[in-house]
Amino acid sequence: MSTRIKAVVFDIDGTLLDSVDLHARAWVEAFAHFGIETKEAEVRRQIGKGGDQLLPVFVDAERLAREGEAIETYRSDLFKRAYLSQAKPFPAVKALLSHVRDAGQTVALASSGKADEVENYQKILGITDLVDVVTTSDDADRSKPHPDIFEAVLGKLPGLPKEAVMVVGDTPYDAQAAARAGLSTIGVLCGGFPEAELSAAGCVAIYRDPQDLLDGYARSPLA
Repeated sequence: MSTRIKAVVFDIDGTLLDSVDLHARAWVEAFAHFGIETKEAEVRRQIGKGGDQLLPVFVDAERLAREGEAIETYRSDLFKRAYLSQAKPFPAVKALLSHVRDAGQTVALASSGKADEVENYQKILGITDLVDVVTTSDDADRSKPHPDIFEAVLGKLPGLPKEAVMVVGDTPYDAQAAARAGLSTIGVLCGGFPEAELSAAGCVAIYRDPQDLLDGYARSPLA
């Protein structure tokens, strides 16, 4: 008999919050401000990583050492100023997290975003009172696809075996990071990554969005 899931760890951007395109635009605009030309579609494929993993894809090592922090700071401020207000929850996010809590399971968040961003996201999503554990890039030396954030989550869930914890995310980076921490991942398609890529990254089940996962909860790996 399989171990009962005791905690569900949710990614935020692209999983609970419709914000991936907004993040991609903010990065493109930030790069342009520093004279770096990028294409939105190429940047979008990197959303899900933190700035420490995304920046090296588009900035050479010498310039990264010199200006990486300034670019990331500019991008973060730009996102909060110009894009954050446009981010909206996907359908049934509150209902899904309420259902998890009603099932006696712990709700955790694991985001590559900074702590202040994640605090804002919880307010936008209306889930502040439904979340038990939060980890952000501030809790990790390296962001996804490295396992640091999920290892930090496990540190805040003392006594739970890894097989009793499951991740819900929208990118291959979520699944790769979770697997490196010894956790399984359910994928959702609402962040824009193809089903084939989520499957190849190791997702054990795939749903359209939070509403679809809620509707199929009783038959899902979470039940």
